[in-house]
Amino acid sequence: MLLDTYQSAIDALLKRVRDTQRENIVKAGELVADTVASGGNVYLGGIVHGIEMDLINRGGGPLFYKPFRDLGEPTQGRKRELTAEEKKLVEEGTDPGVPFLKSNLRPGDLLFVSSVSGRTIKVVNLAYDAMRYGVKVIALTSMDYARAVEPVHETGKKLYEFVTLTLDNCAPPAEGMLEVEGIEAPFAAASGISSDYIMWSLTSVAVESLLKRGITPGILRSANYPGGADYNKNILTPQYEKHGW
Repeated sequence: MLLDTYQSAIDALLKRVRDTQRENIVKAGELVADTVASGGNVYLGGIVHGIEMDLINRGGGPLFYKPFRDLGEPTQGRKRELTAEEKKLVEEGTDPGVPFLKSNLRPGDLLFVSSVSGRTIKVVNLAYDAMRYGVKVIALTSMDYARAVEPVHETGKKLYEFVTLTLDNCAPPAEGMLEVEGIEAPFAAASGISSDYIMWSLTSVAVESLLKRGITPGILRSANYPGGADYNKNILTPQYEKHGW
């Protein structure tokens, strides 16, 4: 059955992630922990087709992850006071970092971005500008895909060539894993399930690292479980607003 072929392909995909990405997954988890411990914010941009929402605002997920959508639009991240110089820049609107300040991103914060091909222009532009602004950037991409296509950014670079750290989701070029008789295009996209696996894996590293530092990160309870909503609102939210974790 195609079902069995698909599940075998997924098993092989996740094994490849384990075999090739462990070192970078650990590095990414430590970067998350370093950012949280130092009072920075951690933002998840769009990962593949909404995979980031599997980690944000849900039971079992850490409160320190916040969604990032559009540059210049305020985020849900913990608010921090602007310095007098930063306030002046925002008011005048002349500094190239103003959209980041308005979005509540600061140098030293951590931003996750994703482009499976490594050349999605909106993503590459954001990552490039964020790096120049002093935001750390972790990119999820497919190295096989990225190496098979040409860059479109004005620098002639693709995502993996300038970010702080790259995580390879091991998807094949053009995404589809399986050749199915009677269907022209390859079937079964790979990057979603592997990216989710990578994100939860590095999150486990971050949580363990924070605990070793004496920091107990807020892990949300399900709002639909008895007492969950009150716990999240009355215990975790004040803790996050004060400490960032």
